Amino acid sequence: MLDYLFIFLVSFLSATVLPLGSEGLLLYYANDVNLSVFYLWLWASLGNTLGGLTNWFLGLYLVRFEHKKWFPVTPKTRQKAERFFNKYGVWSLLFTWLPVVGDGIALVSGVLRTPIWYFLPLVLIGKAARYALILWGQYLLFAS
Repeated sequence: MLDYLFIFLVSFLSATVLPLGSEGLLLYYANDVNLSVFYLWLWASLGNTLGGLTNWFLGLYLVRFEHKKWFPVTPKTRQKAERFFNKYGVWSLLFTWLPVVGDGIALVSGVLRTPIWYFLPLVLIGKAARYALILWGQYLLFAS
């Protein structure tokens, strides 16, 4: 059970502005026959989605502090994500799983006050699909 909690926490933190990667840990745990690949996928997807939601809240409430040194996203990164978001709209939320850019997309969607009922399902779909593809790829590579 602690393994599932750990994958949830690492996936959550990986989706925030912290420089972590959850994919390696997910693949490591997927090799453990005592763990359910489905539950690993589920907890990683939920954790990563909630981490994205954290970025959405950052954009929603903390953008007024963007000029501060401690602000987690540079203005250049935020502006790049904002251009992408304005070009592709809410569908760009499917790509919040991308490194660096995905954090910016989630943050910008908060800045632009994207409704949470658009944000959550699209982010969950994108992040869950990414983890499913990672696990499927490992299965294809190592299936006997």
